[in-house]
Amino acid sequence: MRRVRVYARVLRVLLVVALGLLMAGVFSLYERLGIEHCMERRQRWSRFFMTRLSRALPFKVTVHGTLPGQPMLWVSNHVSWTDIPLLGMLTPLSFLSKAEVRTWPIAGWLALKAGTLFIRRGSGDSQLIRKQMSQHLAQERPLLIFPEGTTSDGRNLRTFHGRLLASAIDTQTPLQPVALRYVRNGQPDPIAPFIGDDDLLSHLLRLFANDQAEVHVHLLAPIASCGQERAALAFKAQQAVHGALFGESEQAMPVRPAKAAA
Repeated sequence: MRRVRVYARVLRVLLVVALGLLMAGVFSLYERLGIEHCMERRQRWSRFFMTRLSRALPFKVTVHGTLPGQPMLWVSNHVSWTDIPLLGMLTPLSFLSKAEVRTWPIAGWLALKAGTLFIRRGSGDSQLIRKQMSQHLAQERPLLIFPEGTTSDGRNLRTFHGRLLASAIDTQTPLQPVALRYVRNGQPDPIAPFIGDDDLLSHLLRLFANDQAEVHVHLLAPIASCGQERAALAFKAQQAVHGALFGESEQAMPVRPAKAAA
């Protein structure tokens, strides 16, 4: 009976994904017919999809803080692929993702049609990404990035990469720092992290084979970017997220990055 419940829950997620594919197909049809479809529509549809996907996941979500009243560059710690729907359901957002995601079956196509910006790590195209992000923010479109560059187990915080914040400085867009905490039985959730060579289906089966976990989304005080140096701005955001995750303890304290040219 437990196995039946697990597969029933996975089926619910797959049905939501099928809905996302239908929505992405509509956007593809718009493109073929030359019908204009603006980023606002993509973000609204993306939020609609993320909300339903989040409701299908085995999490009880609690949001702390207030949604920003203006478009910002959202910066969050990164634990799992589930971070994206859990944050994407809060407000219309676009995302910055590693280029490999674009080649993933189904998920890559969905991300592309949702207006995701893709970045190749270490490929030397940082100026192109900076330009694309700046154009996006200049149009007052909220954008979410994970400045750690990869996922962690939720028990520590990696260094925030300042180069991804240059566009916020260029456009004088404030940062919206976000701290995500996955909790199971009062402790950091060992099941939610999506790390290493994990695959999506195996991760889903593990999630649904266990009881519901808690997710705490902390929307922290915005950080002004005007006149800031990018490494210093990244460190401020990192400190804010660290404080929300671990308090003032010495555990997993971030190391201040070396100063870099803006």
